[in-house]
Amino acid sequence: MTQEFPEQPMPRWKRAVLKVGSSLLSDGKGGLGKRNAAALARMIARFHDQGREVLLVSSGAVAAGRGLFAGRDADLTQRQALAAIGQTPMLGLWQGLVEQPVAQVLLSHDDLRNRRRYLNARATLKELLRAGALPIVNENDTVAVDELKVGDNDNLAAVVASLVDADVLLIATDIPGLYTGHPVQDPDARPLSTVGAITPDVMDMARGGAGELGTGGMLTKLEAASKAAAAGIGTALFNGRDEATIAGLAEGRLRGTWIPPHGQRLVARKLWLRHTPPSGGVIRIDEGAAEALTRRGASLLPGGVVAVEGDFSRSAMVDVLPARGRKRLARGLVQYASEELERIAGCHTREICEVLGFDNGGSVIHRDDLVLLDPSATCEPAAPTPAARAPAATPAPILEAC
Repeated sequence: MTQEFPEQPMPRWKRAVLKVGSSLLSDGKGGLGKRNAAALARMIARFHDQGREVLLVSSGAVAAGRGLFAGRDADLTQRQALAAIGQTPMLGLWQGLVEQPVAQVLLSHDDLRNRRRYLNARATLKELLRAGALPIVNENDTVAVDELKVGDNDNLAAVVASLVDADVLLIATDIPGLYTGHPVQDPDARPLSTVGAITPDVMDMARGGAGELGTGGMLTKLEAASKAAAAGIGTALFNGRDEATIAGLAEGRLRGTWIPPHGQRLVARKLWLRHTPPSGGVIRIDEGAAEALTRRGASLLPGGVVAVEGDFSRSAMVDVLPARGRKRLARGLVQYASEELERIAGCHTREICEVLGFDNGGSVIHRDDLVLLDPSATCEPAAPTPAARAPAATPAPILEAC
């Protein structure tokens, strides 16, 4: 008899991405079923009551379309048509089970490779969360070509988790978690409640096919968990068919497999920023701004800008230099175009809207979109001093502290 997974406490978290596969949404007759979805919806509602945020990566559109038009899934084009047909019933299923409004967000890997579209998707998803909606993210199957492949939604969920700075990735499966062997074929298979690292040996344990209705198996879930771990996000694999397991997870108890993070937050983004060619634009900053950037890990605000060189658009990659000299301090993605930045240079953040007539945010470059290039920089917050705590006689700080 297969051993059961022991219960373990979940780490504290504020924002989660929940991935639900097609096999959990099937009614067994080729259409969508409510049983498993209803239990997961109750878990989402409980999280919402606790003040937590959830984004849902839900499969099921192709399966729903297949239920409406049985037999029409022989090639890619027909599968794309089925995805288009099935999107509405899939969304309707979830909207009928949760009280908060659902919001459909269709993404492709191309959207996430393009930095401008990446930032737009990030901003939209975070705004939906602030509005109290339940974003339902899916692969844009109706136009995707290479993306319609094994495990795309598992890996998409990991990318979305990184995109929105989630604390945890929750993957609902049709088995209790990861075992040392196939839990049906191997009577000696043992449950793995914690997997410290996704090694080749661990991946070998997950080899096997996907479910009848799904596009990925445990292998792709571990691939997703590995990506999440590298981005500083832990992953929980749990049985999405077991109501007791789902109810326990809603109260912070996991009966499944936990894969802890092994990377620091923003590592992948910082690497992207460091190695992406700049646009040729340059922002020059004063000494106070340079000190706050390199020592406190701050965002660059317009008050620290002394000069703008080159012609660039919003979201362009620009270099940050001191007021004098050619030594690059940092590079990052700007929130304002060069002509806009020239107008607000030296201004306080509260003056941006007055000067420009609009406001893209208080930062010229947000700290999440900035990487230091000076190897001597520490980017560690300085310990507060009595003088720092006292009211300053000078204008408000030009940089947003960590």
